[in-house]
Amino acid sequence: MYDYAVKLLVKEKKTEQEVIDSLINQGIDSESAIAVVQNLQAQIREVKNKQANKDMLYGALWCIGGTVVTFVSMAAAEGGGTYYMFWGAIIFGAVQFIRGAAAYKK
Repeated sequence: MYDYAVKLLVKEKKTEQEVIDSLINQGIDSESAIAVVQNLQAQIREVKNKQANKDMLYGALWCIGGTVVTFVSMAAAEGGGTYYMFWGAIIFGAVQFIRGAAAYKK
């Protein structure tokens, strides 16, 4: 029944109530159906939060790393030399961090 409920929630993007109704139609009592859906929703939220945390961590590392290397390059070129600005890493990291922060749910 869990596989069936996951299929409905994740793949078919059914609402919680639709999944509960489908489980009841499959012969599960309403309390068990509600418990299954709530348990699955908690597991799905946990997986999404882990991915969001990972996105925030790697985004911060890219952004901070790009900024640090840019400043090191600027400091080395202080006497009039050429320096490199790692704007790609900075922007990529910021976007990834923001995407992770927006996806995080309590």
